[in-house]
Amino acid sequence: MTTLRSPIGRARGLGSAKSGMGHHWSTIVSAVGLIPLSLWFVVSIARLAGADHAVFTAWIAKGPNAALLILTIGLTCYHASLGLSMVIEDYVTCKAKKFAALLATRLIAALLAVGMSVSILKVAIGG
Repeated sequence: MTTLRSPIGRARGLGSAKSGMGHHWSTIVSAVGLIPLSLWFVVSIARLAGADHAVFTAWIAKGPNAALLILTIGLTCYHASLGLSMVIEDYVTCKAKKFAALLATRLIAALLAVGMSVSILKVAIGG
């Protein structure tokens, strides 16, 4: 089989972009990490079905629940940012638009993660 990659590129496992494999593995690891977190979240919310606001906020105020919620939010935003970045890198051809879209994607994901985490902490701490 003929390949266009250089011998050093084959040895390192890098393509022409030099970072695709790391990006791919980050996506896989974040997806695998989201499986147990998503299952925990769905089961937890199903158990709270029909509960009032006080019960729900008391559930969030428990340390492990708040920590797992923040971890779920952070990993979800990171995974979404990785996926959107892949789409932008593959389909946006204009370099300026690509840069702006990638920057906006990362900024929005970070702002969402921070905002939701602060909200959870405010409920958990009672502030």
